[in-house]
Amino acid sequence: MSEHPFAQADADWLKLIGDARDWFNGPVGSMLLGAEQRMLDEELQRFFGGYLVHYGPSAEPAANADKIQRSVRLGAPFSGVEIACEEQAWPLTEYAADVVLLQHGLDFSLSPHGLLREAAHSVRPGGHMLIIGINPISAWGARHVFARDALGRARCFAPSRVSDWLHLLGFALEKRRFGCYRPPLASSGWQSRLASLDSWGDTWQSPGGGFYLLVARKLVSGMRPIRHSRREPRGVLVPMPVANVSRCEPEQSKNPPD
Repeated sequence: MSEHPFAQADADWLKLIGDARDWFNGPVGSMLLGAEQRMLDEELQRFFGGYLVHYGPSAEPAANADKIQRSVRLGAPFSGVEIACEEQAWPLTEYAADVVLLQHGLDFSLSPHGLLREAAHSVRPGGHMLIIGINPISAWGARHVFARDALGRARCFAPSRVSDWLHLLGFALEKRRFGCYRPPLASSGWQSRLASLDSWGDTWQSPGGGFYLLVARKLVSGMRPIRHSRREPRGVLVPMPVANVSRCEPEQSKNPPD
């Protein structure tokens, strides 16, 4: 892994990431990150290996997993980022990471497909990719449509669409979860009053959560996920009548032919 930052970055990309960091530092973004962190603490416990690469616009430190030796924060050259790089030019060798976490990386990206390909390139066969994004079919997605802050600039891809992209890149989806069922309200009082919505949503896993988490495993070369085809109902076999055939030889005539 190289720790030399790139010499020059796209100004629009830096502006997008900077605005997103400011939004995540605010009351609404912080509430979302808090709910995500609780879910990540639970999910990351089952992974192990040498490196976890964490990419995303927030200023939070890199996610930790007890069974992973080293976690590194990668992204735009802002505070807290350990390895600065562009979103489509990660300074990692192929198969360098056991786990890659994209936390709102696709939401705040100028080239989501390019970023996802770069992240997939870094995951070893059998390793995992975790993707967190804002759920467009939620109160957060509705606010995104009308927001004038950084949330309004988010891409907000549907989890089913991201799952299709992962499949094309050779990943098999293992899990999909939702979280943060409280609406995006800046008032801390209302956030506290509606905290019970998160408990209800986590229990029932309704697809209306403010964010989604996808967990996908990179398939070993040559392997493909098995898709069960729908079996069509077959008709009922009806017994057909069979003609009685005599197996006796025909009786020869007693009179000789003329």
